[in-house]
This record gives sequence, structure tokens and C-alpha cells, in this order.
Amino acid sequence: MPSDQVFFHYAVISYFLITPPTYISCRYTTAPYGKHHRTGWGPIVPPSLAWFLMESPTLWFTLLLFPFGQHSSNPKSIILISPFLLHYLHRTVIYPLRLRRRPSTGYPISIALMAFVFNLFNSYLQTRWVSEYANYRSDGWFWWRFCGGLVVFGGGMVVNVRSDMELLRLKEGGGGYRIPRGGLFEFVSCANYFGEIVEWVGWWVMTGSWVGLGFLLYTCANLVPRSRANHKWYLEKFGEDYPKGRKAVIPFLY
Repeated sequence: MPSDQVFFHYAVISYFLITPPTYISCRYTTAPYGKHHRTGWGPIVPPSLAWFLMESPTLWFTLLLFPFGQHSSNPKSIILISPFLLHYLHRTVIYPLRLRRRPSTGYPISIALMAFVFNLFNSYLQTRWVSEYANYRSDGWFWWRFCGGLVVFGGGMVVNVRSDMELLRLKEGGGGYRIPRGGLFEFVSCANYFGEIVEWVGWWVMTGSWVGLGFLLYTCANLVPRSRANHKWYLEKFGEDYPKGRKAVIPFLY
């Protein structure tokens, strides 16, 4: 078995091994950025710079690896990787540009570095699956799965982007945090996180792969505990003024 295939195999296994401890750590230690900012985590940088640097591997590393795959010129492979790149084009470039115009408390370099390493790891797995290890020739369900997953992914991205922009709008002009309203914020405190989870459900469907499932589960291990912490923060800060029917991240459920 080629060395890259062996490495890829064990990297996929490790994805599922690191997800439970990630959930446990995020459940009891909320990452100190945004509304949970606190000292003691080392030097800080502007959030816009942190987001650009830590998310950047999803663009440059993906584009660097993709041409080395045996399917790099296959239209199915190119089309499949496009939604992944689209999400991270927004997250790496557009979102930080919008973020830099808002007041902030800074972003710990230590957290950004951990995210950078994860994005290297994840970009390797997703890119190698799409460009090298996926079996497009005998996959008779590819277009059905891709189209169905793309609808889910697109819906999630719309929710994610619109919710993020609403949160940024609320910070314009200073004055601290305000209660987000409209859209899925009427149902959950973290509509942006819900949208991102839905995106990676769609990605899992599109790829039909263990690496897609691993990414989805790891995303949930990070975002579900943080959504719970954000929901608790809103309830404590706004008290009786905060809508009582809202859930943390999944409408009507959690």
C-alpha cells in the first residue's frame, strides 16, 4: 500500500478518535474569543487577521494538493471541491474584511494556531479524498448525491452568511452586544452555527465519504458546546428581555 494511502487511512481514523475529547474539552472550556474573551491565553491579534491566517490553509493548501490527485482533471472532482472552496473563500477573505471594521477585544494567537493546524489537517483529508481516493467511475449515484447535498449545503451557507452579517451589523457603532433578531435567530441563539452545521451535512451527502462524516461530527463537537455557552451568555446578560422560546442551535430541539 503506498505511503500516502496508509497515512490517509490513519488520518481518517484519527478524525473519529479526536472528536469525543474535542467535544468534552469544548463542553467545559469555552474558547476565549468574541463574547467569551478573557485574559490568560497569551498574546492577541486583531480578529480579522486571526480569521484570515487560521482559515487560509483551506484555500492555499487545498489548491496546492488538488493537482497531485489522479482525478484532478476529472470534471466531477473539480465540481465537488468547489462548494468547499466557496465556503472558505468567504470565511478566509470576505468575512475578515467585514470583521475588521467592527470594534473587537482581540483574538488569542494560541487559539488561532490550533485552528490553523486543524485546517491543514482537514484540508488534506477533504482534498485527497476528492482528488485521489473517491471512485467516480463506478459511482452511479454521484450526480443524485451531489445535487441533493448541494441544495442542503447551499441552504446552510445562506443561513450561515446572513446570520454572521446580522451579528456584525449589530456591532456597528459600538454599544456592546444586542439581541439578534430575524431569520433563524427567532428560533435559536446561534443561527450562524446552525447554518454551518447544515452546510457540512450537505458536504457529507455530496462526498458520500467517511472524511465528510468526520468533518461533520468534528464541527458539531466544536459548535454545539459553544452554542450552548453562547445561549447561556445571552440568557444571563439580557435576562427577562431574551426570548424564552429560543433554543441554543437546533430549532425546537436544543
